[in-house]
Amino acid sequence: MDWVPIAFGTFKAAALLTAMCFAIKWHYDQGQKYGRQAVLRASAKVTGLFVLALLVVGGITLALAEMLGLSLSY
Repeated sequence: MDWVPIAFGTFKAAALLTAMCFAIKWHYDQGQKYGRQAVLRASAKVTGLFVLALLVVGGITLALAEMLGLSLSY
């Protein structure tokens, strides 16, 4: 029974490393195909959307905590 986590953990690590290698290669090939400026522009858009989503979720969380009367002070 002790070999199960080791075997599954090894398989999981191998699968994730293989997938990461293919993902990096695919993104590198996409960058070569579309040009550096287009990739940087798309990266900036995705980063901006992520930060905006993070702020919205944080604001909703704070508003909900205040509405429920949770103490948010240290």
